[in-house]
Amino acid sequence: MLLILMRHAKSDWSFDLEDHVRPLNPRGQQAAEAMGEWLRSQNLEPDQVLCSSATRTRETLAGLDLTAPTRFSDALYHAAPDTLLEELKSAIGQTVLIVGHNPGIAIFANGLLTKPVDHSGFRDYPTCATLVARFEINTWQELTLGQGHAEAFVVPRELMR
Repeated sequence: MLLILMRHAKSDWSFDLEDHVRPLNPRGQQAAEAMGEWLRSQNLEPDQVLCSSATRTRETLAGLDLTAPTRFSDALYHAAPDTLLEELKSAIGQTVLIVGHNPGIAIFANGLLTKPVDHSGFRDYPTCATLVARFEINTWQELTLGQGHAEAFVVPRELMR
């Protein structure tokens, strides 16, 4: 089973909006498009997406230009790691993408793996950072923390040079 764990792209703070409806800024839109291109180039298109209901996560997902069935969830909006785990355990795809928010995504990513990723951005999980982790399980219901193996961790600035 493969998990793609992505933080939303850079949001726009120039508007006086409620946090849930804050959109992406132009840099965030470019980052989401670059990440979508990277996912396709690595043959990492998910067969299911779990996405926070916030505007910036929806716009990040739109920028990825993926075709997988998607479940938008209010529970994923600023979700804590235990909520992310619970939501993932309800997934049915073999390759699942979760698009969410910090600090939950970063804490969840750290807890999922057998060992931390050797990347300067992993601990902070910057906007649109993406972890790809493999799990030797048959269903997501079998998932427990500390059993994932990182296959990749990438941040947009590495793709947009």
